[in-house]
Amino acid sequence: MSVNRVTTRTVPEGLDRARTPLRGRDAELASIEERLDALGRGEGGIVRLEGPAGIGRSRMLAEAAAAARGRGTRVYEGAADPDGQFVPLGPLLEAVLSGEEPLSDAQRLRDLATAPGQRFWLLQELGDRLREAARNGPLLVVLDDLQWCDDLTLLTFHTLAAGLSSHPILWLVAVRAGSVPSAVRTTLDRIRRAGAHELALGPLGDRAVARITEDVLGAPPGPDVLRLAHRAEGVPQLLVELLGSLREEAVTIDDGTAGLPAGPPAPRELPSVARRLDQLSDEARELVRTAAAVGGTVTVALLAELLGRSSAALITAVREALDADLLAESGDHLAFRHDLIREAVEAGLPLPVRQALGRQAAGPPPGRAPADTAEAGTATPGDTAEADRLRAEAAELAATAPGPAAERSLKALELTAPHAPERPRIVAETIPLLWQTGRAAQARELGAAALAAGGLGPEDEAFLRLALARLAVQFDFSEAVRQARAGAELPGTSLAVRGRLLAMLAVGLSMSGEHAAAEQVAAQAWETAARVGDRTAEATLTTVRSAVGFHRMDLAEAFRQAERSAALADALGVSTSLWLPEGLWHALLANTTGRTAEALALADEGIRIAGEQGRTAATRMWLMTRTRVLLETGRLSDARADAEAASPAAGDPGPGNLADVTLRYVMLRVALHTGDRRTAEAYAAEARRMRSDGAPVVRHFGTWMLALMADFEGRPDRAMAELDAVMTSPAADRPAYAGLIDPADAPALVRMALRAGRHDRAAQAVALAERRAVLNPGLPFLAATAAHARGLLDNDLGPLVRAVRLYEDCPRVLARASALEDAGRKLAATRKPEAVPYFEKALALYARAGAERDVARVRRRLRAAGVRRRPSPARLDGAWPELTPAETRVARLVARGLTNRQAAEHLSLSPHTVGTHLRRAFTKLDVSSRAELTRLVRHRNDGE
Repeated sequence: MSVNRVTTRTVPEGLDRARTPLRGRDAELASIEERLDALGRGEGGIVRLEGPAGIGRSRMLAEAAAAARGRGTRVYEGAADPDGQFVPLGPLLEAVLSGEEPLSDAQRLRDLATAPGQRFWLLQELGDRLREAARNGPLLVVLDDLQWCDDLTLLTFHTLAAGLSSHPILWLVAVRAGSVPSAVRTTLDRIRRAGAHELALGPLGDRAVARITEDVLGAPPGPDVLRLAHRAEGVPQLLVELLGSLREEAVTIDDGTAGLPAGPPAPRELPSVARRLDQLSDEARELVRTAAAVGGTVTVALLAELLGRSSAALITAVREALDADLLAESGDHLAFRHDLIREAVEAGLPLPVRQALGRQAAGPPPGRAPADTAEAGTATPGDTAEADRLRAEAAELAATAPGPAAERSLKALELTAPHAPERPRIVAETIPLLWQTGRAAQARELGAAALAAGGLGPEDEAFLRLALARLAVQFDFSEAVRQARAGAELPGTSLAVRGRLLAMLAVGLSMSGEHAAAEQVAAQAWETAARVGDRTAEATLTTVRSAVGFHRMDLAEAFRQAERSAALADALGVSTSLWLPEGLWHALLANTTGRTAEALALADEGIRIAGEQGRTAATRMWLMTRTRVLLETGRLSDARADAEAASPAAGDPGPGNLADVTLRYVMLRVALHTGDRRTAEAYAAEARRMRSDGAPVVRHFGTWMLALMADFEGRPDRAMAELDAVMTSPAADRPAYAGLIDPADAPALVRMALRAGRHDRAAQAVALAERRAVLNPGLPFLAATAAHARGLLDNDLGPLVRAVRLYEDCPRVLARASALEDAGRKLAATRKPEAVPYFEKALALYARAGAERDVARVRRRLRAAGVRRRPSPARLDGAWPELTPAETRVARLVARGLTNRQAAEHLSLSPHTVGTHLRRAFTKLDVSSRAELTRLVRHRNDGE
């Protein structure tokens, strides 16, 4: 007879728990019960539950939560979602602010989570709420699918878990095994070092498989059903879905035993596989379906031929398929994570397509590598041949796929004995690959351990210090200098490695702001590089020459050298660059001299290429650079979004000097323009730390930030006191603009100095601005800043009007608005009607930029000039008054069905920035999914 219908749901949503008990997890449940017992005694901690997709992580979390509630423990449960969670800190806020007993003052915590620059206060208040709750009894905080958590959730989780470790709070987190984003990997490493208990969920045993089969089918399975069930290889989700797809048609129950009288059924689609396919981009979905049609293992080269693309063009799609746990690496090939997954994907393809792809794949293309990887995974420590093979593969992949290259390099390191002579060189090869893929802390630990082990020859130590200097450039300028100098001073090293160390030293000194020393070292490095013909060192040193030209205010030479440096780096391939990448300097130089469109194009292209190649470090560095460009173009919301997307992780080595001189400076400026005092104060605290940094340039940035903050607070005397040390320092150690960050800051300095009665400092700033403009007559932006500063110093309308005219063809929105405002202010003293057009143009520019504080100030000037109307802000969309223009554009595209990546390509933004805008839009519109957003967009569009 046919089997009766059995109501069930698939894992991870869970089988009907009232009917289907958890099977095969007794040991894991007992371990969790022990931790709950300890929690009852007041002992907190962290339990990390790990396993592949479909293994039953969510079911285990549900069982643990039920056990905790049975003990009277308060439980908070949250989960991340790759599609639906765009609210910052969404998974953790869902856990602690919903449910039967949410934490107190939930709305304030949500407000802090969505407000820019409020991370510090959010962590403080969330920590206080959890401490308060823990005083009334133990707490269990459950977070599922950690691999999909946003960076703010990850940061908050590990910070709170560490800060509250003495309280009765148990954190139970689940994460998918295998490839995870670098920020997640960093978090996992951190909680492991903090003593987290780790539980790994493996495949179920035969007994558990048989029991689940009986649970689903309602009868003990016969041998044929068991053989079919074992094809799931102990993965509960696949097992339940496989059985569920057969229950209505193929299975019968005779004499109390479930059987397959018609034999094994044909493969069919599985719901979990279909969901994962739907979450992929079109390119990745096409790649996975093609691989399924080919069958077995497949090379990227074969997939490229079948899809009519180059292998390099498939890098992003391959990585996406690996991250989705559909495909896995098998030596040089790709294979499906599970054969049932491949069959389910193939079952969704039309038969003619399957047959055509199969025939096409049957004839291997010229040069296709034979399937010679049967030995992969069988190597043992000491297998030098396998280690050499992996190193060669890593070197080949480094230019286009640093992630796989890093994994191969790490594997080679595992196979190399601790005292093998080649081990230090492998460590030196691995460090930049880890750094490039966002694993800087692991890279630093690896290098430090190799140095501490001792016994290194000078050449090996030199290579290690070169790698560590390169790593430190992003995080600690002074450490980069220290490592490069120590390596260059080693006796007995080859000219080649010494030349690169000297080049790296010159870069570190230049970035630190030690210009005279950088120029001197660069001269030595040029001589060495020329002797060995090192083009890579030449590219790096050309960047240093550009920086020297910038410092001397010879901007034509600076641009010429920057363009040559970028061309050399491109020709050599970005992976060979000592400073990744030289184009960063070119973009910063273009922005600082008013060539903002060029700077933005360079940054956009850099972000695109770095993202395609999986270079996490480069992507963050480009995002940091672009924050400066977006700020000066008046795109404050986009600048803030980029800054948040690129914010350093808590585990990054060093203070984050590149972040100091880009995103932290930008966040302070944005806060000042928008009147966000609390955020400004938080970044002013960072500036005080920067002021004592070992790198002069960081000290100069910190000093200027503190001066801006003091001026914001109405203390011009204090502002000038902050700047005095910088403006009187020796010229060799002083930035080209007397401690200022940008030429457009000269008018701001003049205003501060005049308000403080320091005419001498105002005159000094004007003299430098005018000298810079005279030396570089081809840059109208510099002439505009000089005229603006001169007009303020002399209280002269003529130069101010000239500055307004010169700014018209320059995309420096905030600088232009400032000149318009100052010209209007001068006119308003005697000719108020003539001042109004200047004020109104300034108001429109400030409003479009979202500079609320500046808008309010200009409105006051208009009222004083007799204008009583209240111009509506140009930045708001009439149909979307809650959102900024950038947020509105993103929301409309997402509502049309575009993914974050597609929207990013459409808007020439990074996916990180699009995600930030989308999270803000979700919060402001009080929606929590793309479906809700789509309905809201349609409703408002219908009403327009």
